[in-house]
Amino acid sequence: MDHRNAVHRLIAALVVALGLGTLAIAGVSQGAADTWPAATPRAVCGPGSLPETSWQGRVPKADYDSGRAAKGYFCNTRQVAHQGASGGFKVERYTDPAGHTCAFYDSTLIAGRDVLSNTLNGTGLGVQVLDMADPAAPVKTASLVTPAMLSPHETLLVNRARGLLVAVMGTAATLPGVMDVYDVRTDCRHPRLLSTSPMGILGHESGFAPDGRTFWSAGIAGTLAAIDLTDPRTPKLLKLQTGVVYHGVRLSPDGRTMYVANIGSPSATGISGGGLRILDVSQVQDRVANPQITTLSSLTWRELSIPQVAEPFTKDGRTYVMEVDEFIDLFSLQGLTSMKTAPVGAARIIDVTDPVHPRIISNLRLEAQQPDRRDAEWGDPGASFPAQGYAAHYCSIPRTDAPKLVGCSMILSGLRLFDISDLAHPKEAAYFNRPLTSAKGLVLLPPAIGSWAMSAPAYDAARGQVWYTDANSGFYVVQLTNGTARLLT
Repeated sequence: MDHRNAVHRLIAALVVALGLGTLAIAGVSQGAADTWPAATPRAVCGPGSLPETSWQGRVPKADYDSGRAAKGYFCNTRQVAHQGASGGFKVERYTDPAGHTCAFYDSTLIAGRDVLSNTLNGTGLGVQVLDMADPAAPVKTASLVTPAMLSPHETLLVNRARGLLVAVMGTAATLPGVMDVYDVRTDCRHPRLLSTSPMGILGHESGFAPDGRTFWSAGIAGTLAAIDLTDPRTPKLLKLQTGVVYHGVRLSPDGRTMYVANIGSPSATGISGGGLRILDVSQVQDRVANPQITTLSSLTWRELSIPQVAEPFTKDGRTYVMEVDEFIDLFSLQGLTSMKTAPVGAARIIDVTDPVHPRIISNLRLEAQQPDRRDAEWGDPGASFPAQGYAAHYCSIPRTDAPKLVGCSMILSGLRLFDISDLAHPKEAAYFNRPLTSAKGLVLLPPAIGSWAMSAPAYDAARGQVWYTDANSGFYVVQLTNGTARLLT
C-alpha cells in the first residue's frame, strides 16, 4: 500500500509540474443527484463516415495493433486542412475590420515540451497566427514568442470588441504571470505587441469582460487578478483576491456577473467543495475604489472531477452555462481511491437564470467516461495516464444566443460535437479523432501517443467548419457533413 501511494503521489507531482492539472487533489463532492448521469446518445453516422469500432469515445488497443487506429475515426465530419505538429489549450478565431480572418493557437501544453520538435519541423514556437482566407490552405503569418505567448497555458483569449489578443505566462514552472497584450484589430495576420507586464500575477486560466476593458487572470496558487486594459499599453491591477482556487472564469454580457470553474477550497486533506461558483463582480466592472467581490451561489455535483470552464449563453429568455470538468478526479492519485474508478466529470448544462439558485439541466458524457467501462479501457494507449485518458478538457459554443451545438475536446476521444437544440436532452451529432499511433520525437513525458485533444474549439459557421488542435498532431479544420453543419447556423 505504501509503495502504491508513493507512486501515485509521484505521478501527481509530475502532473502539477506539467501544469496540466493545476492542483492534483480535487476531492469527490456529492451533489443532489443520486445516480450517475447516463452517457449521451451516440451520433448516427452518415455516408463518408469511418465510425469507432468499440463503444462511444474509445480507441481500443486492438485498433492500434491491427492498424485500424491509423485511419482515424470520423462521424459526419471530414478533414479540410491540417497544419503544424502540436497544439495546446485554445483555438481563437477573429476577423479584423479589413476582413482578414485569422486563427490563433498555442502550440504547446507546457513550456519546453515541444521546443525541439517544433523547431525542427518548422511549426514554430509560441502562439501561431494563421491567415484563414482559404481554410483548406491555412498560411502561417507569424509566431508570437514574447514571454506569455511562449507558454500561455490556458489563458489565451481574443476580445472581439476591441481586437485584443491577451495571454499570461501560466504554469507552475513559469511564474510569475507575465502578461502580453497584442493588437489584432489593425491586421490580425500581423499582431502588434502593445505591452508586456507582470500584471497576470500567478496565471493559469483567464477571462475577459465582453467590453474588453477588464482581463481576469486566475492563478494556480490561489489568486484572482482583475486587470484594467482601458489603455492596453499600460495595464493596471484593479483587484487581487487571494485564498481561492479558480480555473476558467467567464463573464455575463455586461461584465458584472462571473461564472467560475471553482476547483475548490484548500483543507487539511486537499481540495474540496469544487463546482460552479457565481460571483458579483460589478464593483470591479464599475471601477469602484477598493472593489469587493461577492459570492452569489455555489453548486457541485456527484461526478465532479476538476472544473475547467463555464461558458454562458442564453435561450428563450433564460441564461445557462456550458460547464466542463477536466481529467479524472486526481484525488485518486493520493491513494485514497482507485484511478480506475475515479470520477470523470465530463460536461453539463446549468440553468443560471437565478444566479442564487443554479440547477443542472442535463449532462454530456461519452460511454468511455462511464465507471463501468473504465476497467476494460485500462490497457488502451494513453488511458492510464492521469493527464490524458478518456476524459474531457474543454468545451466551447459557436455563439452565445441560442446555440444548437457545443464542441468539446475530449482528449483520447478527440473532437466531440453535441446537438443541444433540446437543452434537456442533448445528443451526440458528430466526432473527429486522429490518434497518433506511434510515439514521436524526443518527448518523454507526457507520452506522445494517442489523441491529446485539449483545446477549446473555434467555429466558422458560414462554412460549417470547426477548428481545434490536438497536442500530439497540430491544428485541424474539420468540415461538418451529412446535415450537421446546420447546427452552426
